Amino acid sequence: MELGRRRLLKFGAFATVVALAACTTATGPAPKVSMPGGKVEVQWLGQSTTKITTPGGKIIVIDPFMTGNPKTPAEYKDLAKLGKVDLILVTHGHGDHTGDVAALHKLTDAMVAGNSDLVQNMVALGWVPAAKTTRFNMSGSIRPLGPGITITQVEATHSSDITVTDPATKKPTVHAGGSACGFIVELENGFRIYHMGDTGLFSGLRLIGRYYAPDLIMIPIGGHFVMDPVAAAYATNHYLKPKYAIPFHYGTIPVLAGTPQEYQQALGSTSTRVFPINPGEKVTFPL
Repeated sequence: MELGRRRLLKFGAFATVVALAACTTATGPAPKVSMPGGKVEVQWLGQSTTKITTPGGKIIVIDPFMTGNPKTPAEYKDLAKLGKVDLILVTHGHGDHTGDVAALHKLTDAMVAGNSDLVQNMVALGWVPAAKTTRFNMSGSIRPLGPGITITQVEATHSSDITVTDPATKKPTVHAGGSACGFIVELENGFRIYHMGDTGLFSGLRLIGRYYAPDLIMIPIGGHFVMDPVAAAYATNHYLKPKYAIPFHYGTIPVLAGTPQEYQQALGSTSTRVFPINPGEKVTFPL
């Protein structure tokens, strides 16, 4: 009887510790480790192609698709106009996100990082040497540019494959692209950018918003393959609640019919400041 009572008390104490730990980890976002000061420049180049200039002068390009992108300004169809690039991040394997990965890497010798399976197949296809890649997966964090910049891979709801067409036979071959994802990019000054890649609306966005607390979201609004403006507005207002938002992944092809105006209308009264910029334009943060 006494032994059973002791076991019950120990179990009760253990359960209390677990409950307290759960409450502690759920009360706020992941802590930021930052150096004071510095500006962040974010340039949108059409579809979801984004160039980030960090406070320390590092250049990160996400989902490079410029030479074949009808919305990319002519100036940037020459990849050399991007200047130096330190890191290329890829959210998934579709051609409108990987179209210029191989060429941009060859030009700049930048590291390439993304979902483990996707990167492995890029290496197998000869796009990037294995030594110039970083493979990681959901909730994994990497620091390929040094300790001041942390990149965390987060969930997205979307498909992913790499389709390669033989130039001689015109026959396409489809390769596995792993799981589609988004990236939380935390920079030297603590500023957090959530590049959502391609995604639909899903409840996990609430956890991403609460835990990572992004300052800026790059959010798809085109519809059909991704969220439409109404779904994107719901995610912004109810799940992510960022200070700033830049809508993207719209207008490139007819089915991506959502517009920034529809997104802003669906947002209504909100604390999020929206920048409906055009491809090629830049915004500097903090404002």
